[in-house]
Amino acid sequence: MDLRALENRAESRMRRMLRHTWLVAIGGILALVGLTAAAFYFASQPTILKVAVGPPNSEDLRVIQTIAQHFARERTAIRLRPIIKDSSAQSAAALDSGEADLAVVRRDVAMPQAGQAVAILRKNLVIFVAPAPAAAASKAKRGKKAAAKEEETKKIEKIEDLAGRRLAVVGRSPANISLLKVILTQYGIPREKVEVVQIDTADVGTKIRESRTDAIMLVGPVGSRITAEAVAAAMRDKEAPTFIPLDAAEAIAQRVAVYESTEIAAGAFGGAPQKPPEAVETIGFSHYIVARRSLDESTAGEFTRLLLGARQSLSAELPAIGKIEPPDTEKGAAVAVHPGAAAFIDGEQKSFFERYNDWIYYGLMLLSFVGSAMAWLMNYSKVDDHAKKLTLLDRLLEVIQEARQASSLDTLEQLQTEADAILQATIRQVENHNLDQTVLQAFSLTLEQTRGAIAERRASLMAAPAQPS
Repeated sequence: MDLRALENRAESRMRRMLRHTWLVAIGGILALVGLTAAAFYFASQPTILKVAVGPPNSEDLRVIQTIAQHFARERTAIRLRPIIKDSSAQSAAALDSGEADLAVVRRDVAMPQAGQAVAILRKNLVIFVAPAPAAAASKAKRGKKAAAKEEETKKIEKIEDLAGRRLAVVGRSPANISLLKVILTQYGIPREKVEVVQIDTADVGTKIRESRTDAIMLVGPVGSRITAEAVAAAMRDKEAPTFIPLDAAEAIAQRVAVYESTEIAAGAFGGAPQKPPEAVETIGFSHYIVARRSLDESTAGEFTRLLLGARQSLSAELPAIGKIEPPDTEKGAAVAVHPGAAAFIDGEQKSFFERYNDWIYYGLMLLSFVGSAMAWLMNYSKVDDHAKKLTLLDRLLEVIQEARQASSLDTLEQLQTEADAILQATIRQVENHNLDQTVLQAFSLTLEQTRGAIAERRASLMAAPAQPS
């Protein structure tokens, strides 16, 4: 056997195995680095949430646009993209269809089936006011008796007095007309008995003064600019308007669950005289910011955190933002709250490791698997190296057997040459620190036995008488 060829073949196989092992190791490391870089890139990108809100030019839209601009300026992890709709009902439909991630909806119009609350945008009150009679401004001209008679015929103090009168409803939303029907039904007033005029919210004060109505219906927050302008427009020569109570507010709230019984606080609109002079019963409902039920809990919680945190800094820019409130997170609440928002509000929001515990666990398992595979490949290459050493050792044992059976001195010389070559290979292994002490001792012992077998057989052949030719 050609020992050099055997050694070269073993070394070539060893080099190929080592080269493949390192290629696999480098490939695995590059893959892990790439995955880490990709994960960091995607984690650093802001999450874009589409918000359905409307109608155009409404205060709700201004609120959402202001918050979206604030998030963009602060480079927060959440960004908002408003989708303008014509009504609250369309906003709810956009959430249910998947067109939007968030929506601003009116509680008494349409709560989306796929939506859960993350915040109360504002609380609305229903406010009925009767302007001070025009007769009060012209008493001196027409005589006290005539003015008193006219004032008596026009004075409205309760909801039942709306029958046969002209009512201005502020806002073009059909939802306000539906709300009016609920109230009139409660008081047994046929809808056709009340002449209704809807007034646009743009320049509401002027339009109310020009409408010559007997009463005004307002739906909105007490602190709203539109509400304040409408109440101010109901003044007549410093005569305060009459605030009409909804004394059946509790009954309405029990009959229609979307409404709640509340009151307009005394002096809510300030001024002198105080408006109203005492608390007035009424009903109310809320506008909610709702999120898709399928929205990731951590995303919903982060949005809630950013939204509530922005109230203080943005309230000076737009006072309505300061009125945003967290929803009721009790289990019996009328409106379901998104679990992510509830976790933040209740102080139970999960930490980074709690949220990604499973991913970290599986990542460690993957790293362990890759490490084990690399270790196996390295061990496999070491096994191959060990097999090469054992091959040389086995060859020495074969040389011993062949030497003892050699029939000529020429054969012994060839075996001696091969044994010397194996010795040279062993020395190179020692120089390269590729032989441990145990293997080196085995080689030393086997080489000594090989030399002895060759020497004994040479002596035996030389001592034997020559064969006759």
